Formats: sequence, structure tokens, C-alpha cells
Amino acid sequence: MFDSLQDRLGSVFDKLKRRGALSEADVTAALREVRVALLEADVALPVVKDFIEKVKVEAVGQDVLKSVTPGQMVVKIVNDQLSEMLGADHVALNLQVTPPAVIMMVGLQGSGKTTSTAKISKRLSEKERKKVLMASLDVRRPAAQEQLAVLGAQIGVRTLNIVPGEQPVAIAKRAVQTGALEGFDVVMLDTAGRLAIDEELMAEVASVRDAAKPAETLLVADAMTGQDAVNVADTFNQKIGLSGIVMTRMDGDARGGAALSMRAVTGCPIKLIGVGEKLDELEDFHPSRVASRILGMGDVVSLVEKAAESFEEEEAAKLAEKMKKGKFDLNDLASQLKQMQKMGGMSSLLNMLPGMNSAQMKKLKDAKIDDKIINRQLAIISSMTPHEREKPEVIKAKRRTRIANGSGTSVQDVNKLLKQQQEAARMMKKVQKMGKKGMMRGGLQNLMPPGMGFPK
Repeated sequence: MFDSLQDRLGSVFDKLKRRGALSEADVTAALREVRVALLEADVALPVVKDFIEKVKVEAVGQDVLKSVTPGQMVVKIVNDQLSEMLGADHVALNLQVTPPAVIMMVGLQGSGKTTSTAKISKRLSEKERKKVLMASLDVRRPAAQEQLAVLGAQIGVRTLNIVPGEQPVAIAKRAVQTGALEGFDVVMLDTAGRLAIDEELMAEVASVRDAAKPAETLLVADAMTGQDAVNVADTFNQKIGLSGIVMTRMDGDARGGAALSMRAVTGCPIKLIGVGEKLDELEDFHPSRVASRILGMGDVVSLVEKAAESFEEEEAAKLAEKMKKGKFDLNDLASQLKQMQKMGGMSSLLNMLPGMNSAQMKKLKDAKIDDKIINRQLAIISSMTPHEREKPEVIKAKRRTRIANGSGTSVQDVNKLLKQQQEAARMMKKVQKMGKKGMMRGGLQNLMPPGMGFPK
């Protein structure tokens, strides 16, 4: 997500930050490169022009050019303007209405409406403890209603029973009525799409809107379609009226221009983004956090939120108790690897780390950190006996060969994993010996393995 833009802007700002003083010509040259980077990222031309104009007005001011850190000041101005272009603040779903709150999902066929309907329903049901009813109004696409019913069964959310031959407006009315009579908090309406916008599609969506009176009308737009997604959003907003946008396949779009243009062109906030195919891979869209991530400033808040979501108190308490005793076995290592998986894996976390310049990010990307490594390591640990997991020191040559064969990996992979566990165990013993006061005096530097101290 935004990878190409992050790389281009990172190199531009690295040059600026290295200079002690900046002239107006330096800022103009840098903004020319920013303009090209945004256009290459598929951001709409009018949006780019407006953005560059606003940045330039502030960036060539005397406060910046005479600042102690002019390069940093320019980056801050770009960050602030980028946040504003994306929508400044996160806008949550509006559920503060008399129940049931009706959420109508609209968009073109293939944009991910049905999956997004299920993702939002799962999120509302699990995180906000809402009672949700889903209804498919797509009577054209073969098995569309059955698809939603299958997804409903997977996530434990009820779907409106299917009545053959019933038309979209009638289904919408029945869904709202059922929601009111049976005490549902939210009713999700998954409308039909077409391959392109036409009068028939708009008339149908408008009829459903008038009948259901939704609290939210969300356009589901595929980020991979670039400027087409922006044009679709603009048309839907003008003809139907949108309250927000859900961007899907954000994980597959390295450019991100559609997301950057969407708010500026339509005036509608992006409320949620799909970052994967799994039904729990849906995130709130926070403009300021996304802007920071694009400019390589990291996203600590999202990192902490991910950690909090995947945090298991009981497991943490057990590990803390073992740390006190200076112990760390392969069961503990497996637990930590699973925790990392829940947080989205290493590749997902890298972009959220603060203080990374473009060169460092490039090195990490070139290293091709593969999240499949975690799966392999868990497979290796699963191929061990309970005794081996608790006492890794008993794993000698024959056992290593057996474990490698059982997990479909190599003996070298098993050796690497065992070395990793040994290093972690060694650190745990250091923690125990140092105690709390020693930890405070020496800090984390004392826990680092040989040759892996913090960068100076």
C-alpha cells in the first residue's frame, strides 16, 4: 500500500533533510519531484495541482527557509497537507440512530461489496457487540444471495431468508421490518452491481435508498482500478448521495492514487479499507496515520492497536512468570510467533515502524522478509514432541533430521530455529540476573545478542 509513493517521496525528503539551509529554488525543485511522484501514483491532476500550491505557499515562507531544520519543516508541511487531502480525521460509521441502523452497500460488480458487507458485519458483531442482520438484494448475479448466506454462517451473523422471485425493494423493506421487529441493531443491505454505471442500476439503488432510508450509504470501490474508482465514486455521490467509501484491495495497490484523490474529488470520507482477503482484514481509515506512513514516519498508534487486539493476557502472564525464572522454551517461542501472525506478520508491521528513512526501508524490503518463515517455524515446532518443546537441549542430530522430515523443512531450518530459541533463552537469563534495577540502569542494550547493538 503506497509503496511506490513512499519510496519516491522518501528519497526526495532525505535529500532535503541533509541540507543545512534551503533556498526557494531547493523547495521548488523538491516540490516538482513530489508533483511527479503523485502523478505517477495515479493521483488526479486537479488534486495534485491544488496540493502542490498549498504546500508551496507555506514551504517557501521565511519561517521555513530560516528555520534551524528547514528540511524537517517542509516534511511536516507536506505531512499536514497530505492528512488534510485524505480527510484530516477518521470518520466512523454513523450508528447513532434509532435501531436498526441501515447500512446500504453500493458499487460496481466485482468491487468486493458482498465480502465487505460480511467484513463490516463481523466487525460490528465482534468488536462493538451489535446484533447484525445481513440481506442480499442482488437478484441478478447467480448465487449472490447464497454467497452472503455462506459468509453469514462463517462469521456467525444472521442473513435474511431468501424468497425466490422477490425484488430488491421488497427485500429491503422486509429486512428493515425484520430488523425492527426482532431487535437488530444494524441491518446491512448488499445491493446489486453492474459492470458499468447505467440508468437501470442507479434507478434500482435510488428506489432501495428511498424505501430503506439508510443511515449510511457506503460505496465499495476497488483501489486497483485507480482513477476509474474515483470517477465511479463521483457519479454515485452525485446521483445517489454517499456518506462514505470503503476501499478494497488496498494491500494490492502499490500506488494508492485512488485513495489520495477520493476525498478531494467527492468530498466523501474513506471510512474503512480492506487490506486482505480474510474476513477480519478490514481497518479504519485514519488520514493522519496514512500520511505519516507514506512519508516514512511510521504509525505507532496503529502498531499499538494491533498489539492490543492480538494481546492475550493469560499467555502474557505465563511468559512474565517464566521470565522471572529466566526460562524461555520452544512453547514460548511458538506463542510469540503466533502473536506476530495475529498482528499481520513482519511485512505488515514494517511500514508502521517510526524513524525509518527510505534507504533503511529499501534495505528491509530488499531483504524480502517472508511471512511464510513464521509458518515454517511453527511447522517445525509442531513436529516436535512435548518433551522436546520443553527441553530443547535434548534435540540432537537424529531428532533434528526427524523434525525436519516431519515439518517438510531442512535440518538447517531446524538449526536456525533452535539458535533463535537459545538466544532468546540467554536474554531471559540476563533479565533474571539483572533484576528490575539492573534493567533500568543498562536498558535494552544489555539484552541485545552479540554484534546486534542498537545503531549509533
